[in-house]
Amino acid sequence: MADAEVIPLGTRGKPGRGSGSKRPSAAARTLAGRGPRSVPGARRDPVEQRDGRPDGDSAPGTAPRRKRRAATRTPEEPVAGTDGAPNLEREPRPGSQAGPGPDAGPDAGPGAGPDAGGAPDPEPELGPTAERIREGDPEGGIPVGDWVSALTSAAREVFGERWEPRVAELLALARRRVTGDYHVDEFGFDVELTERFLLAAVRPLADKWFRVEVRGADNIPADGGALVVSNHSGTVPMDGLMTMVSVKDTTGRNLRPLGADLVFRMPFLGELARKGGVTLACNEDAERMLSGGELVGVWPEGYKGIGKPYSQRYKLQRFGRGGFVSAALRTGVPIIPCSVVGAEEIYPLVGNIPALARLVGLPYLPITPFFPLLGPLGLVPLPSKWLIEFGEPIRTDTFAEGAADDPMLVFNVTDQVRETVQQTLYSLLMQRRSVFY
Repeated sequence: MADAEVIPLGTRGKPGRGSGSKRPSAAARTLAGRGPRSVPGARRDPVEQRDGRPDGDSAPGTAPRRKRRAATRTPEEPVAGTDGAPNLEREPRPGSQAGPGPDAGPDAGPGAGPDAGGAPDPEPELGPTAERIREGDPEGGIPVGDWVSALTSAAREVFGERWEPRVAELLALARRRVTGDYHVDEFGFDVELTERFLLAAVRPLADKWFRVEVRGADNIPADGGALVVSNHSGTVPMDGLMTMVSVKDTTGRNLRPLGADLVFRMPFLGELARKGGVTLACNEDAERMLSGGELVGVWPEGYKGIGKPYSQRYKLQRFGRGGFVSAALRTGVPIIPCSVVGAEEIYPLVGNIPALARLVGLPYLPITPFFPLLGPLGLVPLPSKWLIEFGEPIRTDTFAEGAADDPMLVFNVTDQVRETVQQTLYSLLMQRRSVFY
């Protein structure tokens, strides 16, 4: 039996197609297109890749292929691959050396024939960056001077005109933090971290969002121990942060808050709070700090104050058993009443989920008009107008020795502080024009 003829795939049964010939078919040349070359070194037309010659050139001793094909057409016959417009001869591409061909006469002019020395194509203009790359510039791209200018402008925008010493301070701070060359007191308070980062992060919220207005800051002593006693509210204890920033900006002193044990049980928040100056709310630590000349802050209402419903706003809860008064009496430091207006409106508490709160270990799980209805968006506090007023100090050094052990005296002083804060709250509410301005 004779050998069967093998027809390659894709030939549609026509012999000679798909046989591996390097010469493309007419259909392939039509699909490839014949647009002008726009980029030096671009991929050439399949006809050009045939033998390394431009269109219209052929091997020596043969007539140009395109010329021979054009001679067989009539003037009315359109060129294949056009829209039907008559075209007797295809115009040569810009930059190609196709001319009248080797059969042209002596009047063919410059550029006739494949070996003619026609004018070379003008090179496209390159930008400064491309010119440096082409010339082998080791910097290759944007010069170093431009980078330095951009970074300098950015630093001036962020740090101001005195950006150089500020950047140097930040670098020095980073080096000290890495090497451990910084001071932390016996309670874990990191002054440098608190002033440069924690308070700096909260300050825009106090100045721009809540627009905190401070009154009576001159009642805070410039040095020595003192106890600041304030009301507590807001669903989230943000009033403590605002009070810390206000005291620092008006007096230059750091307020050392007394926090509940729940704060220190949280993994990240507890460590951050301790570095920010917060200490566990117990009489022993409070007395040690007051005796050391620290400015201590306490919020006696506790969870009952920040977790009370919005209908009971600005109505003080019970001030505990007077432990803060005992600490002040034992150390002989003044008690400074502090009243905060504006914190009640940042998260209006309209409900609570006690069962779920006990499940997650929280004293309450708040429901506000926006949370959890709006999800994370409901955690954005409302921009209420804040007023913080520090009242006249209540002296404790005038009492007899051992007054801290007298329960009735402690109760009377506690009630005096609570009543002072409550009356100041009513006065500030009357002075505030609106909740938000």
